[in-house]
Amino acid sequence: MSSQFQKRDSGQIVLPGESLGVIEEFIPDAGTYVKDGVIYSKVVGRALIDHLNKRVSVFPVTGGAKVPKVGSIVAGQVSNVQTQMATIRIFKIGKHILSGFFTGLLHVADVHLRFVDSMFDVCKPGDIVRAKVISEKNRTYHLTTKDRSLGVIYASCSKCGDVLEQRGRGGLQCLRCGNVEKRKTAIDYGKGII
Repeated sequence: MSSQFQKRDSGQIVLPGESLGVIEEFIPDAGTYVKDGVIYSKVVGRALIDHLNKRVSVFPVTGGAKVPKVGSIVAGQVSNVQTQMATIRIFKIGKHILSGFFTGLLHVADVHLRFVDSMFDVCKPGDIVRAKVISEKNRTYHLTTKDRSLGVIYASCSKCGDVLEQRGRGGLQCLRCGNVEKRKTAIDYGKGII
């Protein structure tokens, strides 16, 4: 059963919701939660896989409670995309990596200065996005990418999973399989600055 999960090493940085193993293999410990027999990371942190004692835990990267505010520049991973809206798991505020995550919503009207027909041309699940908080209602953070420095900063190929390389404005190409995809990219897409 564990073969369907990506192999994790101790010390590896994990994001909230990333699978760490199954309860048949490990005992879940600090910084984890279990859903349907799978152990997931609850926080952004370093995974600790204790093979001797069969325990898995995640230690938060940073301490101190940080909360997004209107005007904050945040980074997050796209968790869901629909025609009009994308859900983003915010894991970084400014330069601070969070020990948990917040939910952000990116609406199609807040993506670009020009008209955008569908969020499927903007981002895909798994993409890493830099955005700005424009409002906070009911502890949900509404985001915008209406700036050249905002948008997708890392994306993977929908067909083979390899990292996409920038090819022209908004066009991304997979060097492995040749697939071309559209995104609303930040001006520094793929430069290593999250």
